Amino acid sequence: MNLFALLDQTAARHADRGAVYRGEKLVHTWAQLRERALRIAASLRGLGPGARIAVASENRPEIVEVMFAIWAAEAVLVPVNAKLHPRETGQILADAGASLVFASPSIGADLAPVTTVPIEILDGPQYRSRLTAPAATAPRNTDPAALAWLFYTSGTTGRSKGAMLSHRNLMAMTVAHLADFDSPDSHLTLVHGAPMSHGSGLYVPPYVARGARQVVPASGAFDPTEFLDLCAIHPGCSAFLAPTMVARLVRTGRDRPANLHTIVYGGGPMYVDGLKAALAAFGPVFVQLYGQGEAPMTITGLRRADHLATDGWAADAVLGSVGYARSGVDVAVVGADGRPAPVGEVGEIVCRGDVVMAGYWNNPEATAATLRDGWLHTGDLGSFDDTGYLTLRDRSKDVVISGGSNIYPREVEEVLLEHPDVVEAGVVGAPDPEWGETVVAFVVGRASPGELDAHLLERIARFKRPKRYVYLDELPKNSYGKVLKRELRARLR
Repeated sequence: MNLFALLDQTAARHADRGAVYRGEKLVHTWAQLRERALRIAASLRGLGPGARIAVASENRPEIVEVMFAIWAAEAVLVPVNAKLHPRETGQILADAGASLVFASPSIGADLAPVTTVPIEILDGPQYRSRLTAPAATAPRNTDPAALAWLFYTSGTTGRSKGAMLSHRNLMAMTVAHLADFDSPDSHLTLVHGAPMSHGSGLYVPPYVARGARQVVPASGAFDPTEFLDLCAIHPGCSAFLAPTMVARLVRTGRDRPANLHTIVYGGGPMYVDGLKAALAAFGPVFVQLYGQGEAPMTITGLRRADHLATDGWAADAVLGSVGYARSGVDVAVVGADGRPAPVGEVGEIVCRGDVVMAGYWNNPEATAATLRDGWLHTGDLGSFDDTGYLTLRDRSKDVVISGGSNIYPREVEEVLLEHPDVVEAGVVGAPDPEWGETVVAFVVGRASPGELDAHLLERIARFKRPKRYVYLDELPKNSYGKVLKRELRARLR
């Protein structure tokens, strides 16, 4: 089944109902959205089946139609984080072998010097000319195993890896969301507060499948006041938000809008005290997910009812967990010998199911290391309790998750070490009540914080820059010369 069928079926049922909104303003009905997607698809089919087409933009209404146009053309969507440095985006485009990139005006201007991939500005003259083409016919015979979404997630080597997600993978994600988390219909809404290149965009299929309107904030970004205002205007609002966004909603001090239906939180640590504050402010509207780009949005979850007990909120051990296995997914914790770990014992989290990726794009070594014996090895460490709740204990890959974005220490360390006055560098995450974690760099060398900031901002995305530098005479190491990240974290505590 091609994912375009979700839009095709909904447009048949709800042709004249509102489909896409910018803030309060209606942009397209479902019939119009389908027609626009098929016109764009007709102009893309010349690139050939399986062509990789990137989208690099802040949140915009056009992303919804481009997404379905790419699938209708039997091509592959490559969403790119709008916060990335142009050089990083250029590396992704090159690795994916992209034939075209749709970009917002600001990102397109920055990309031009760093890539030879054709750049087309969303809603620009060339883009609008595509909408004058005759509409393509809807695809009927797409192989469900065909690649639909190439999701780039930073690797421990500092280079992005493209997780290959098929139509079947995203349909499994869609069905699991509808089974576990939310029951949207044509009278409900998905508000795109988080980036559409990540979790918010991945949730387009389940809400389109049920005819729920897609609302993109007029600002194109997350503003807590704007988000709550939209939830007071549009019916039955749901959203995917990073924990840092939830914290910003709480700090507004506003009451829960009557139309706020569901907030799915994930993508980073949500500490128990912060979750309790959110529950006190907005009530039992929260659902938690644990997933990875390799198993999009779908490994374990804490359902709405799991947050509650007969005498109030659930126990801290439950609120501090990541819930239990999602529908259609097997989840296990295994020891170093690959055998299931006993209850309470920490091991690596592994999972399997139709939601798990086919592998990494053009990276057989990484694929073989991650997909073994039918299981996705997440690299995360956790343990089960005797009721099946999974709790994350550590991340073996040392990823820092700040504001819902993954930041890999080695990537930052490598750039720091390019500075002539840096001898050694070690990067770790420090707990932060607002961002979940912040990046801290331990440095051996003479470069000042200002010099390091300027050096980093020329090379990597701003959100990856350390918020703090700690200077040492040397980094702590074991007998093999490996930097002891645990000791660095202990110094922060």
